[in-house]
Order: sequence, then C-alpha cells, then structure tokens
Amino acid sequence: MEYTTIIITKQSGVATIKFNRPEVLNAFDRVMGQEIGSAVAEIRDDPEVRCVILTGSGRAFCAGGDIKGMLNRFSSSSPDERRTHLKNTHRWLTEFINLNKPVIASVKGYAVGAGMSLAMAADIIIAEENAKFAQSFVGIGLAPDLAGSYLLPRLVGLNKAKELTFTGEVIDAHTAQRLGIVNQVVTEEELEPATWQMALRLAQGPTKAIGLAKAMLNKSFESDLASFLDNEASYQAFCGVTEDFKEGVQAFIEKRKPVFKGK
Repeated sequence: MEYTTIIITKQSGVATIKFNRPEVLNAFDRVMGQEIGSAVAEIRDDPEVRCVILTGSGRAFCAGGDIKGMLNRFSSSSPDERRTHLKNTHRWLTEFINLNKPVIASVKGYAVGAGMSLAMAADIIIAEENAKFAQSFVGIGLAPDLAGSYLLPRLVGLNKAKELTFTGEVIDAHTAQRLGIVNQVVTEEELEPATWQMALRLAQGPTKAIGLAKAMLNKSFESDLASFLDNEASYQAFCGVTEDFKEGVQAFIEKRKPVFKGK
C-alpha cells in the first residue's frame, strides 16, 4: 500500500512508522488515522517484524488533531456520524495497543492532544530533552480521544491524570519522566541511536514471550487474580514449547548468549 501521511520502513526486524506531515507538525487527520490502521495490520501480519518504532518527521512527534480540518468536519457532520468515525478509529487503536510486539515511541518536539495519546499507546517512550507533552483537548473544548483518558491514569495515577487533563498543562520531558510517562530522556542527538539500541535489543529477544508478557501486563489492571493466573499458566505453557525457550535454556547451560528467532 502507498501511504501519503506516514512512512513505513523495515530493517533488522524493526518496523518504523513515521508520521509524515511535517508542514503541520504531523497533525493527526482522518487520512493519517486510516493509514496508521493499515500499517498496524501490515505489521501485525509480518513475521519478520519483531519490534516497532513510532516517530515523527521534522520538528515534532505529533501536534495533536488537525484543528482546521476538525472544525470543517464537525460542522458538516452529525454527532452520530462523528461517533461512528471514532469507533472505526478505535478498532485499529485497540489493535495497536494490544499488538503482540513491543512498540517504542521516539518523541521529539510536541506530543500533545492526540499525539500524546498515540505516544502513550506505545510500550516504551524515549523522548529528547526538549519534547513537550500535553492533554491539550480542553483548550478547544473537547474531551480527550485516542484512549488518552484510559492510558494516562495508568501511568501517573488518577488525580494527576485529572489535573493534566482538566488544565491542559504542557509538561517537559523531564517532568514527564518523573511522572512515569516517559522511560528515557536523551539529547536530540542521542534520540535516534538510543531508540535504535532499545529497538534492536527487543527485536533480538524472545519476542513471542515478550508479546505474551505484554498481554498479561495490559490485562493486569482489569483482571481478577484467578483469571489472571489462569492466563499466566496458559501463556507460560505455550512459551515452554517454543524454539526460543529451548534456545534460552541451552544457551544458559552452555554459558553463552542466546540467539532468539522469535519462534
């Protein structure tokens, strides 16, 4: 598929999805949403992809929704039509959050509104020191979208999430790291190599086990203990018959580094 608002590259087991509307700081619009959905399906079904990087072209990660396009769309559609559109968006967003491969958001510049939500939908966020984050929906009189209100309290706690959402406060990368939103803060020059170092480390790991661990962690807030332990038993039993498990045990016995294949 040819994309107009994103760029997909694949190298060394890592797929990179790059927002590609730098002239508007990668503002999120309907076409970009559709293309990200197609990219998620492509990556999900590609056995060669073992880790994903989400990033942006130019000076920003994603500066939120395309407000000019949003105003035209809202004025020319009914609430039911807008609800249907968001439900379609939620289908690929759910697949992205639950993708059985680790996802790293590599953030420079602004990650605000929908951009912050998309960053939080990743598993790990690496940000350059000048990055800015905000749940900025309140500034234009909207409730958050793209699961921002679901993801943020899981990272910072309920009361802090309410404060950030109600005020739309812009926070810097170091504050975001202190609150638990960001995993690593690096300089602008270090952002790409630090992201690739983490991506290659994960891509070279036992990615079936990582995918199942991700599923368990994602369910841990909603599952009761009995259901959770039942899933844990099933997932570990499955891992026990994988090639990676056999390789990991053999490497441990032979006192060498394992060579995992994601199988």
